[in-house]
This record gives sequence, C-alpha cells and structure tokens, in this order.
Amino acid sequence: MSSTILQDPGLTPTAAAAPTLSSQHTGGVGDDGAKNPFLQALGDRVRQLRSRRGMTRKALSAAADVSERHLANLEYGVGNASVLVLLHVAHALKCSLAELLGDTTTRSPEWLMLREMLEHSDESTLRRVREAVGEMLGTGGGHGRGGLARSARVALVGLRGAGKSTLGQLLAENLDFPFVELSREIEKFAGCSINEIQGLYGQSAYRRYERRALEEAIQIYPEAVIATPGGLVSDPATFNLLLAHCTTVWLQADPEDHMQRVAAQGDLRPMAGNKEAMQDLKAILAGRAPFYAKAEFRLNTSEAALEPTFLALRGLVRQALKIDQPQNMQQNA
Repeated sequence: MSSTILQDPGLTPTAAAAPTLSSQHTGGVGDDGAKNPFLQALGDRVRQLRSRRGMTRKALSAAADVSERHLANLEYGVGNASVLVLLHVAHALKCSLAELLGDTTTRSPEWLMLREMLEHSDESTLRRVREAVGEMLGTGGGHGRGGLARSARVALVGLRGAGKSTLGQLLAENLDFPFVELSREIEKFAGCSINEIQGLYGQSAYRRYERRALEEAIQIYPEAVIATPGGLVSDPATFNLLLAHCTTVWLQADPEDHMQRVAAQGDLRPMAGNKEAMQDLKAILAGRAPFYAKAEFRLNTSEAALEPTFLALRGLVRQALKIDQPQNMQQNA
C-alpha cells in the first residue's frame, strides 16, 4: 500500500491529523475547550446531509431510532468520540477512514486510483469528468454539447414552491408537449399518497418509486415537460438519470416565496407544526442548491410576476431546443 495517507473527504490538513486519545474522554472537546476538528467536520456533514434530504432533526431521530439530543451532540461536534478510535486505526494503517469502513469507492485498486486522481479537482473539472464518463458508459450526460442534440424532455428542478407545476403546465401547453407531474406518477405506482408512502414504507421505498416513475417517463415520452419533486436531487443515481436524458432548468426562488407559495397550497411537509420552519427551509435550500446548480439552465421566479416569468422560461427553452417562436407569439412577447 502506498505510504501516502488518503485524506478523509471534508477534512482540512489540521483536521486530518490524528487527534489525541484524551479527547475520547471529554466528549470530543479538548482540555482547552476547543472542539475536535474531525468530530466538528463529521457533524457538519451530518447536518448538510439531513438538510439535503429535507429532514428535520426530529424526523431523522425517528427514522434512525436515535434520540434528538444524541443527534444534536453529533451535529454540534461533541460526543460520539468513539469514532476517533477508528480514525487513529486508519492513520496507523495509512489509509482513509472510508477505506477502513468499506466505502464502495475504496473496494479495489482502480477505485482508489480514481479517488486519488480526482481528490483535489475543482467542480468544473469534476463535471467534465462526469459527463465524459457518462458518454463512455452510454448513459448520456453531455447532450447539448459537442454538437449533440438536446433532449426534448424538459425537466424543471427546484424546491417546492419554485413554480414547477404552474410554469410547467404553461410551458407544456405552449410547446404542445405532454406535462408530467412526477409526484403524481409516483403515487400511481405506489397506489397511495406521497405522505402515505413515506409514512408506511419509508424514504428508501419512496426513492425507489421515484426512480421507477422517472424511468417510465423517459421511456414513454420523447418530448415532455417534467415537474420533478424537490428532493429528487438527493438520490445521485436518479439525478444522474435525469441529467443524462433531459434538458434541465433550475427554477429558483427566494425562501420567503417558497414558503408563501407552499403555504398557499396547504402543504407544509416536512415542516408542519415546526416553529423553525423558515430556518429549516433555508437549510434544505442551502443543502440542495449545489445539486440544483447542475441543471443546464436556471431562472429566478421571484424576480417578476407570473406572465413575464413564463415568457422568459418559454424563450429560454425554445432557444435551447432550437424551436422557432410562432409569428403571433413573437409579436406578443
């Protein structure tokens, strides 16, 4: 094995250094009162993952069968210091903690070499690599680039309340494309509502139905406008499928507009009864924004009223798909 220590993702050089064992006995807090940097980074990642999946701490507590207090300590970077023992073992073995725990990307020499090659790459480079790998594997990823035609399936992504359903229906009518509300398709597959799917079968079952609904939409409709659930980006495999087979537009909105529009629809999940709903919504938006940003185009739906926003979306999509505007629309635009 190489003598190079593979840094655990998300750690700074200081955090990567082996922590003192004495911190195990102080709940991850050193003698000087400072938090252990590894536990702090771990807590940050837990909080980011929770936000990305749109889960409150209470919801995660119930799903994981872990007390809210224990989760709070984990996210704040205190307690749970026994993980530091594993970190010491990983450093002694000169490997990453991921390799010690059996992460998929450490299961073979080729995976490890790929990790090493990409570890310090910037986002732009990683995106080009992802698209090139997609083309090589035949899963797409580079349509609209290099002379390849864009997909005529237009997928709208973004948080609930961004305007995906309203604008999507208008756009589909304008393009004379079918409109697919993916949430409704998921309910058809499951034979019950979204809330019932998640309540009865859990998040994993919901993600499976979501993947199946998207696969069927791609298979059935060569042309369509698809309004996607806000949390679809939380599943990398499903999001990769969407990016590979659709022309994607991120509909952005201010957090206050998200909240107001969702409340007007009578839908506050997963924030119903939560006094910190706005704070949770902002955290979810911050966690998902880097994934929404992978869409090819973006449009802010908070900057103008419905009609000018739709006209902007219509123009953006028609130009992307190289669809000419009918003469009467050019005059009215």
